[in-house]
Amino acid sequence: MADKATILVQLDTDPLPSVFDRVVAVDSGAEHIFSYGGITPQNVTALVHGCIFTRGMKDLHRTAIFVGGSDVAAGEAVVAAVKAALNPFRVSVMLDSNGSNTTAAAAVRAAARHVDLASAKSLVLGATGPVGQRVVRLLAQAGGHVRVGSRAKEKAEQVCAAVRAHVPDAKLEAVGVSNSTDGPVALEGRSLVIAAGAAKAVLLPKKIRDTCKTLKVAIDLNGVPPAGIEGIDLFDAGIDHAGTICYGAIGVGGAKMKLHKAAVAKLFTANNLVLDVEEIYALALQM
Repeated sequence: MADKATILVQLDTDPLPSVFDRVVAVDSGAEHIFSYGGITPQNVTALVHGCIFTRGMKDLHRTAIFVGGSDVAAGEAVVAAVKAALNPFRVSVMLDSNGSNTTAAAAVRAAARHVDLASAKSLVLGATGPVGQRVVRLLAQAGGHVRVGSRAKEKAEQVCAAVRAHVPDAKLEAVGVSNSTDGPVALEGRSLVIAAGAAKAVLLPKKIRDTCKTLKVAIDLNGVPPAGIEGIDLFDAGIDHAGTICYGAIGVGGAKMKLHKAAVAKLFTANNLVLDVEEIYALALQM
């Protein structure tokens, strides 16, 4: 008897489910995608039960759940509700709201090719955004010292507190980078900088970057010109610019897409996986 078809249930917190995530799911080998928008913790239980009570135990690994949408906090709340509804049977679950987990994992994996993250001194700009928070979390878990940059230092401190909930011994320092005099201070002594800010915002001008003589790797995740780190090209992928290895958004994006597809495919290898940023990063290390 042939194996049952693979089914990915897309639970999106936005009113209209992401076409991007659905296309990637198709390219990842999911044979059927059931897409639902407007998902909240309050309306998710019946959908989860539809996943776990329709197939026998030996076939549950061929059904999986993908949680997405533009609001990462909303996605996290939905995943918590999904996990609560999975008892006593289970299917695998992946969280990638706003592409935050796969993008952050791909960026940190790129950095790890050039610096030892356990000893690196990093600066994350735009650290209060969905991708920035994930980048900080992964860098903190690696063991290095991380400066958490935001225009408002109070928001950076909130990110530090949130990350310490996952990484209690994290070496974090909140820094405010609201004006041109803050940049050189925040960048001082850093070997790695990752910019994960909003589109069209220049977070690190070249004249400030050039003041840092310890900088080895610079990664800009802004895909809409102008660059978040001035002087980095969208397509840079490990390009040496005056002694600093640089990655642009598309330079990281190729690895992000491969990782996204690999993570979706992995969901169908077991029925008990929960793929959050740590698990997705572990997968990136294997690729």
